[in-house]
Amino acid sequence: MLAYCEVVNDRMNAAFKALADPTRRLLLDRLFVANGQSLGELCDSLDMSRQAVTQHLTMLEDANLISTVRQGRAKLHYLNPVALEEIRERWINKFEVPRLRALSTVKRIAEEAMTDKPSFVYVTYIASTADNVWKALTDAQATAEYWGHSNVSDWQPGSTWEHRRIDGSNIADVVGTVVESNPPSRLVTTWAYPNGEPGVDISRVSFDIEAFGAIVRLTVKHTDLADESARMEVAGGWSAVLSNLKSYLETGSTLPVAPWEMPAG
Repeated sequence: MLAYCEVVNDRMNAAFKALADPTRRLLLDRLFVANGQSLGELCDSLDMSRQAVTQHLTMLEDANLISTVRQGRAKLHYLNPVALEEIRERWINKFEVPRLRALSTVKRIAEEAMTDKPSFVYVTYIASTADNVWKALTDAQATAEYWGHSNVSDWQPGSTWEHRRIDGSNIADVVGTVVESNPPSRLVTTWAYPNGEPGVDISRVSFDIEAFGAIVRLTVKHTDLADESARMEVAGGWSAVLSNLKSYLETGSTLPVAPWEMPAG
């Protein structure tokens, strides 16, 4: 427990240090106005070199305040609400100081600003191995444990996959195709309702798994969503599922209560 607290404190120290600089706060402001910007776009109208902006962005990424996603040759930058959520839980909920409620507003705006480049990005860090994370994402029994559905496929490119209920009915609530499968680092699938019209409301999910020492960074991107309502729905769903996955891999047990059953605050 002491080691865990030290890790949390280190993360918060990095976040507060990153937020202390006005240029870095400006970069965060620009990202919640238009999320998913390249370095060139962020440098626009800033009176400093690309190298200086890169250094500020690196500090924000190290503090887990932003995440980056490669899209072709471009590197896009996205607000990451995880660190802001930790600040809210540690300081706002505990002390309820009105002046600090502005941080909660930043977090809300950050989540709402995730629009279409891609539609939703979630980054989490897990004390595990890339192989174990891959298995947890693709093994039917493992997904049943932390997701409440079994993900069933042979996970070969071009194969179909199904998100099946575990109540004995084997009904698939989501179906799709495996677009890319490169274990244990990258998996891309399409998502659609089983009874939907062909080609209609098909979205795409990618999982990028990056090992770093004894931890793994898992980046989930859900793109091509139908509208803002769909984006808000998947945002809540992924937060719950990935929190349960993290607990499952790090402790061997899922959270005591299914997180998706918790009423919205």
